[in-house]
Amino acid sequence: FAYHEEIPAQRVRGIYKSRNRSYNRLIVIDKENGGKADALNAGINVSSKEILACIDVDCILSHESITRMVRPFMEETNRKVIAVGGVIGIANNCDVQDGTVTNYRVPTTLLGRFQVIEYCRAFLMGRMAWTRVNGLMLISGAFGFFNRELVVEVGGYFPKTVGEDMELVVRMRRHMEEHRIPYKVGFVPDPLCWTEVPEQEAVLSRQRNRWIRGTIETLQLHRTIRLNPSYGLMGMLSYPYWNVFEKMAPVLELLGLIYTLILIVIGDFSAFYFVALFFVLYLLSILVSSFSILFEQVSYNNYKDKKDLNKLIMTILLEPMLIHPKIVYWGLGGHWDFIKGKGGWGQMIRAGFKKSDDKKNLDPDTLNL
Repeated sequence: FAYHEEIPAQRVRGIYKSRNRSYNRLIVIDKENGGKADALNAGINVSSKEILACIDVDCILSHESITRMVRPFMEETNRKVIAVGGVIGIANNCDVQDGTVTNYRVPTTLLGRFQVIEYCRAFLMGRMAWTRVNGLMLISGAFGFFNRELVVEVGGYFPKTVGEDMELVVRMRRHMEEHRIPYKVGFVPDPLCWTEVPEQEAVLSRQRNRWIRGTIETLQLHRTIRLNPSYGLMGMLSYPYWNVFEKMAPVLELLGLIYTLILIVIGDFSAFYFVALFFVLYLLSILVSSFSILFEQVSYNNYKDKKDLNKLIMTILLEPMLIHPKIVYWGLGGHWDFIKGKGGWGQMIRAGFKKSDDKKNLDPDTLNL
């Protein structure tokens, strides 16, 4: 196959296509290892359609995922849709049959259940809200659709960052703002993709460390848009929000803890106000998390077993005191590693998906494997 390198990438050894007509639309690229972003760039070079679909290898798609994700590109008439994301569900402990999630269950571990709540907060509340004001700065790397022409025009994924998904969206938005072209970053509020999340502390800590480093790198690379009215809502609202509530959140929480300890040492401390403020913040955390689970149940009702809901409620009560401090600590580690210039993803260990019970009991010889 002819290989036209529109976006620089590591050397491609070969491009292959099966002689089996069942797989005649599948193209496999063999290339030098340059990381995920570089591999995506090579795929973009080989692709030929108007819309790109980028997906992680450990994801499971619903049968109508492509149709639902393409619709925003087709329905928008007044603005150019440059990217579309969707809700990412968690497949840990769910049954998977023939590439489809057939039975939903919450993960067995506390860390896994925490991420169910976290993903509901992020996708069903946070990103849907940002989409309403066209302020979304991140399309999940797990599953996202992009306008190919614009991706090529801005230079593709940036291989020197670990937050390549966020950095590409910000760069695409910058391009549209600088050229005064009306645009939209879309979001489909349906669980179209399921992924496996880490349930071991060592693996989860590496993931959160990488997320913080990727956020810092992206905000540093595009700091020219910070509070810059030329970039509209992205510069005046989205960027400051990410800078304060995502990038600086662990640092601000640490400073708050240090300030409280100083007040205790110097004696300028009110136990009554401390306890009152603590409970207000604790109840606010529970309120937000509970609403996110309520939205999930009203919209999709994936978790039909009351035991699963009870486990999620218990996790909501425990998260602020048992899990959140670890998230802050891992975030601080990401800041420190960024200062030291540490790069890379770290080892991400996957346990694999759980097969549906109706297939586990069959003789493997009857499955035509």
